[in-house]
Amino acid sequence: MENNLKVFKSDKFDVEDTASLSLFLYPDSLYIFAKDKNQANIGIHFYRDFFWNNLEQLIVSDQLLKYDLPAKIYLHHRGFSLVPGALFSPGSEETYLSFSTKLEKGNTFFSTPLDSNNLQVVSFIPDKLKKILQARFSETSFHHGACSFLSYLFKERFNLIGQEILLSVFGDHIYAAVFVDQELSAFNMFEIADKEDILKYSIVLINQVKLDRNHVRLSIFGASEMNGITEEWCKEYFHHARLINPHANQNYSHGFKHLKSVNLFETNWQFD
Repeated sequence: MENNLKVFKSDKFDVEDTASLSLFLYPDSLYIFAKDKNQANIGIHFYRDFFWNNLEQLIVSDQLLKYDLPAKIYLHHRGFSLVPGALFSPGSEETYLSFSTKLEKGNTFFSTPLDSNNLQVVSFIPDKLKKILQARFSETSFHHGACSFLSYLFKERFNLIGQEILLSVFGDHIYAAVFVDQELSAFNMFEIADKEDILKYSIVLINQVKLDRNHVRLSIFGASEMNGITEEWCKEYFHHARLINPHANQNYSHGFKHLKSVNLFETNWQFD
């Protein structure tokens, strides 16, 4: 597993300075952010080709995971639902998810409020995975991975135009959001095989929300030469298109060479 590890760290990194951890579990990768007492990032471990059922083994071998520290866990998977805050009833998370997700037995459900409690992001963690994490960390909190992207979009909503499609690319998946008149109208997570799938799902959203293709703006986070997404390619299909990076709410101590090569949304912005 060490062969899949890439390390980014402060020039003066000392694991003893770690005060808390943030773990981002993607469908096929894992990012571990070590933060100091001021919530500045001092080290990042990135595991590519990582499978969630290997976490128990990793916890006893990874340098950042060996200590009992407060840990925030962000789970990127298809099992989530967005519930308007006015309709949300604590304890009904499983019911909300059952409308959109086929649930197996043995899960713990949770929710995260966004947009001043106007929206609840409801999701779950398998009990086996939760048990592994809580055996190591006595203080844990769980959030669906979409919370970082969504919290950023709500913060930036007043900089949006009348019709917006906003995509966040990560590996072979995307989060896709539609805002109309600065209000969230649609949100989902899709699996993509190539950049043409980005075009396909954008058109699906245009038809679903009844947007005007001549006026909608397409904004893509996480585009890179590796996935072949360029602004020129986007503008072959959309009059208004841009590739952008999120503003940052993350602080770093000096160092972290080549971190930009990761092109990960959470290196700039995290839901905290």
